[in-house]
Amino acid sequence: MRSFENIAKLIRHKRMSHPKAYSQSDLSKMLGYKNGQFISNVERSLCSIPLKMLAKVSIILDIPKEELKQTVLKDYENTVAYYLENAEALKSSES
Repeated sequence: MRSFENIAKLIRHKRMSHPKAYSQSDLSKMLGYKNGQFISNVERSLCSIPLKMLAKVSIILDIPKEELKQTVLKDYENTVAYYLENAEALKSSES
């Protein structure tokens, strides 16, 4: 199972505490999406920000690039750990 918990918390916190207090819809549209559902999905840990959008998110929400990078890497590390720890169970469920 992919992990998106850290990016979800960061985006929600930065969006809500930003001086411009962007709505989910506002932020989604600024990133080129048609409605707020994309940011809603990110904030509910259903998906992450696409890599090609990270720089834009960093600029819009004033997130230091290193903080954003470490957050994405932490989620990736959690994902890898999950799959390594559950390799046998995942293998048997695919059969």
